Amino acid sequence: MTEELLKDISKKLNVLISMNMGRLNDIRQFENSGERIQGVGAMTRYLADMGLEPKDIAEILGAPLQSVRTLLTPNRRK
Repeated sequence: MTEELLKDISKKLNVLISMNMGRLNDIRQFENSGERIQGVGAMTRYLADMGLEPKDIAEILGAPLQSVRTLLTPNRRK
């Protein structure tokens, strides 16, 4: 596959994932405390734990890349 085709597929998959994130936002399994996710912090950590790169997470959540990287730094994780 060419690099351009892979980027196109990645963009389409990111759109599909982000469309479903609204539904997943109400699922309480993502947060250890059982509370509903508020903001992008818990969702960012969940997607990172699934193996996604910060760039992809930023695109899926519609958050700035720098914010995602900041949320994923070890000192910010609780």
